[in-house]
Amino acid sequence: MFDKLLVALEPWEHTGEVLLFGGLILFAARWLLARTASNGDARSPGGSVLFAALVGSVLVALILALPISDGLQGSLLSFLGLLITGAIALSSTTFVGNAMAGLMLRSVRNFRPGDFVRVGEHFGRVSEVGLLHTEIQTEDRDLTTLANLYLVQNPVTVVSASGTIISSTVSLGYDVDEADVEAALLDAANRSELADPFVQVRELGDFSITYRVCGFLADVKYLISNRTKLNRNVLAALHERDVEIVSPSFVNYRRLRDEAFIPNSVPRSERNSSSSEVRPEDLMFDKAEQAESRVVLETELADVRKAVSELADRLKKEEKHGADLEQQLESLRLKESLIETALEDPEGET
Repeated sequence: MFDKLLVALEPWEHTGEVLLFGGLILFAARWLLARTASNGDARSPGGSVLFAALVGSVLVALILALPISDGLQGSLLSFLGLLITGAIALSSTTFVGNAMAGLMLRSVRNFRPGDFVRVGEHFGRVSEVGLLHTEIQTEDRDLTTLANLYLVQNPVTVVSASGTIISSTVSLGYDVDEADVEAALLDAANRSELADPFVQVRELGDFSITYRVCGFLADVKYLISNRTKLNRNVLAALHERDVEIVSPSFVNYRRLRDEAFIPNSVPRSERNSSSSEVRPEDLMFDKAEQAESRVVLETELADVRKAVSELADRLKKEEKHGADLEQQLESLRLKESLIETALEDPEGET
């Protein structure tokens, strides 16, 4: 009986060999791609395409090794070709569109990791820029993945790394002197350490006037904290001048008592220094911070390597100052080594 089983399985000998070796090749390829990936199980687009091509090659080899007639093999290969063609046709529009959009974004270079961006209803710091997608880290520390095609089709607002203007808006009644309001709002902007502050009258409503105080913020890293700080200082500056921030309908119900609706606050001199406050951005945008630091280190490494190459060429031509040049070259190579170590071990960055 065993001999009959061997005879029955003999035509499938080559099929088993192809299946065994094909499985080993796919396993080895998957292991190598996972090991060379920069983030766990994530694979680069090139690695994914390579793995898909290997799977297709193994399937074709398996069909050719089956103990069936040539006509049936041709039919199976044709069916496999139709499946692959259909899959490519259905997915190529989005895939190619995102890839082209990614190339366009890389050529335009209007933002990089670490920048604050707003796209539609999405706002956060860029934590990753890929060929097919861009990842941003929101104020909730969550990661949002946006297709590059979406970024190309919608306006992208990028907060300039050299500084931006932040503002606070407040509505006050017509009974408050505009000059007093402007003085209070400018005081609030100065307390918030904003440069070149100014006040705008945005709207003359039926019951109130809308004011907007603006100022230039040079360090955009703590954009959210400084917006909160400006709002707090606006509130404090108006209350210190006995200016009530209430709606007209609220005033209409004040009939039986003459009481100002201003909280009894602690004098500013007795408050804790703002330098001791926790900066929420340090928690919100940790991945974006790491991405920005890596870009800065990679740029610095490229500059150092260029300087090393130029200094080495100069050392070959000049013999008079050879000792000084060798010392400079050694210093640059040490700096290059430190940057490479920092890139290989991001957690050890200082």
